Amino acid sequence: MKIVVWGLTVSSSWGNGHATLWRGLIRALGEQGHEVVFVERDQPWYAEHRDLRELSGGRLILYSDWSEVIARGRDLLDADALVITSYCPDARAAEALIHDRGRGRTIFYDLDTPVTLGRLAAGETVDFLPDDGLGRFDLVLSYTGGPALDALRDRLGARRTAALYGHVDPAAHRPVPSLEVYRGDLSYLGTYAADRQPTLRRLFVEPAAQASTHRFVLGGSSYPTDFPWQPNIWFMNHVAPPEHPAFFCSSRLTVNVTRRDMAAMGWCPSGRLFEAAACGVPIVSDHWNGLDGFLTPGEEILLADTADDVLDALALSDAELARIAEAARARVLAEHSSAHRAREFVALIESAHQPQAVAA
Repeated sequence: MKIVVWGLTVSSSWGNGHATLWRGLIRALGEQGHEVVFVERDQPWYAEHRDLRELSGGRLILYSDWSEVIARGRDLLDADALVITSYCPDARAAEALIHDRGRGRTIFYDLDTPVTLGRLAAGETVDFLPDDGLGRFDLVLSYTGGPALDALRDRLGARRTAALYGHVDPAAHRPVPSLEVYRGDLSYLGTYAADRQPTLRRLFVEPAAQASTHRFVLGGSSYPTDFPWQPNIWFMNHVAPPEHPAFFCSSRLTVNVTRRDMAAMGWCPSGRLFEAAACGVPIVSDHWNGLDGFLTPGEEILLADTADDVLDALALSDAELARIAEAARARVLAEHSSAHRAREFVALIESAHQPQAVAA
């Protein structure tokens, strides 16, 4: 199967969660015998922080002007599946192109569904959505399941919806030796987002303030200077994907914090959640509806509402934390690997409506 994707970025993991997910999925699809082409606008922000130039298992096309996409014609449009993602900078032009001239199944994949729906509810214009909604697509995929799928149908006219959740590439995320630079009792890895800060304060900053003899390590980009740093919080500005396993494996416990809109809607596991589990690190997380469908609380993941809950988790024995981590890793490798998600992706494409007629 040939799959062409117009997306935000796969070439730069700086300040976005899309790139790592696509890298794992494309690698898995390639290993399963499929051809994937990722089409990305060469934007200055990502160009300055590009950490990938060749796709394992696929082909990357960078363009500076939309006319370059048009010139490629059949190479991009002669595919079994034509996919457009949320936050694709030329989503509307791509949507017009694939529905006018494409020959394969047309798919919209929203990796940010709760944020998309929240912006619409606030009366904002969402640039990557067609003016007439999503009704022309053969299939609309969502990174978020549960009520998000109903909302995509009711609010945006999607005819056929399905969840395609996050995942982890075990070749990239696995147990590795710890590194002193990342050593800590509790870690958190994530790009700064204002709507995550109340929970991050409660589950990371406040425990740090109360446990001054413990070492807390935070990795991520775009953190402001007025972030409530504590003397025992060590900051790592943008931990590159190849360093994620060492980052996770250097702490006794790691925190998972979900963005506000995603936590409110539920059924939205972050990629970081699966990455940490695949690295064999115990996780303490905020909780939201549907979480128990991915990892079992108390057995495969610890849940916390307050700083005291986090401190209680830190007080568990090494043996108990190792038991939880091993159970989570086994679950994630069995159900949430990139290879597993790639097979789901292909099955969803195949079950969608028949391809459009070939354009003249």
